[in-house]
Amino acid sequence: MTEKDVRDRESPLSFARQVADAMYKKDVAAQNMGIKLTKVRPGYAVMTMLVTEQMLNGHAICHGGYIFALADTAFAFACNTANITTVTLTNNITFLTPAGEGDLLTAVAEVQNQAGRTGLCDVVITNQEGTRIAMVRGNSYRLRSKIVEDMPSADL
Repeated sequence: MTEKDVRDRESPLSFARQVADAMYKKDVAAQNMGIKLTKVRPGYAVMTMLVTEQMLNGHAICHGGYIFALADTAFAFACNTANITTVTLTNNITFLTPAGEGDLLTAVAEVQNQAGRTGLCDVVITNQEGTRIAMVRGNSYRLRSKIVEDMPSADL
């Protein structure tokens, strides 16, 4: 592999990381819930969240709203890697297994299709044992703005 091949291969990863870092700096909600970005590449993001006592509902399990927030955040980061402001049109969540206090939840979001201004993204949430907690399928919509104004936009 030539040096140019290495640069070309790393460029989309670096681009996606720069966009994600800019988004995360402004994402006060994610930061306050302890959601962390652990991996990003074009059309793909992995985020984690530790379930705390404050996230438990009346059944002593993680409130679905927190699980959905984790999924929606991973969705956003995956959909915005092209530096084109992208928002959620719809998201449908299916809860499969309860999460409890101390569980480390991981959301893996991957853009499945991007056609013009609309896209489709899937998110799978698992716990530290790899058990599926929830699955989300969502539609996205691209606006006419950038996340980072001094960077170009790319297409997935």
